[in-house]
Amino acid sequence: MPLADSPFLRACRCQPVEQVPVWFMRQAGRSLPEYRRLRGTASILEAVRDPELAAEITLQPVRRYGVDAAILFSDIVVPVAAIGVGLEIVPGRGPVVAEPFGSPADLERLRPLQPELDTPYVIETVRRLVAELDVPLIGFAGAPFTVASYLVEGGPSKNFARTKSLMHGDPATWFSLMDALAGIALASLRSQVEAGASAVQLFDSWAGALSRRDYERFALPASRTVLEGLAELGVPRIHFGVGTGELLDLMGAAGADVVGVDWRVPLTSARARVGPGRALQGNLDPAICLAGFDVAASEARRVLAEGGTTGYVFNLGHGVLPETDPDVLARLVELVHAETALGRPAAAGEARP
Repeated sequence: MPLADSPFLRACRCQPVEQVPVWFMRQAGRSLPEYRRLRGTASILEAVRDPELAAEITLQPVRRYGVDAAILFSDIVVPVAAIGVGLEIVPGRGPVVAEPFGSPADLERLRPLQPELDTPYVIETVRRLVAELDVPLIGFAGAPFTVASYLVEGGPSKNFARTKSLMHGDPATWFSLMDALAGIALASLRSQVEAGASAVQLFDSWAGALSRRDYERFALPASRTVLEGLAELGVPRIHFGVGTGELLDLMGAAGADVVGVDWRVPLTSARARVGPGRALQGNLDPAICLAGFDVAASEARRVLAEGGTTGYVFNLGHGVLPETDPDVLARLVELVHAETALGRPAAAGEARP
């Protein structure tokens, strides 16, 4: 089957599919024992910079689960780390910036990303994967707001106080920062698509920390720059955030073909908010997978009943948790494929022959 006719790409384009496609955010790594053995003591950034290793990590869940798409093994902070921002990914904590951003002078630490010079290992990884995969490869980048929050806070945050203070207290510096990060994200995504990625996902993981008014003013314009800047390449563009139920329509209007939905919002409500012409992706609660397959299966059937069979990609409502049993995910893939291939998703609790 040509990749253009794959269930995943057809679903992203709201075209009919024979069965609902499925993949999982953070499927590359984390819960897989083969991933932990392969990566060993290497840091995430070290693994990303090794194309042979990064390609193999990307392929592992495709082999294990039989998912309908692969997502590149990388991290949203790879581009800013590559241009020299002092940043490390600390195990158990996440991205940590040695000298957080907070003034106009800090903007001088950013420069345009030159993918061929700064992240050639990402391009090489994509090329290796495209040569081997028989399912589409999803490239990705961090949305400007989420990457900015790490740079300004100095690491993960619960209240984003420094970020919101900069946004409102020095909007000129904030918008300059967002413009720079939008350019970096766009350059990174374009290089991934030009190397062969079939779709892209823009992760605005922490956009849910913003009110609707603040998102529309301070975050949406930069995300629109990224997503609309990819339009001419003709690949599906997925936009995802956590806690973004009140922002779903705006995230779609930023230029997304597919809007990712976390577990807090029923897909029926999400579809009404996003409106026609855009697909949905989501939204099984990742924690449900820890309760065993029977519980996860029941919840998956409910999600499928809400998602429908057209313009819908089954996924979790956020990333795979590290303690997840890989067998549960493999069986969920089988369930989604088998039950939606019958022509309609099963209702919650419905028995299948």
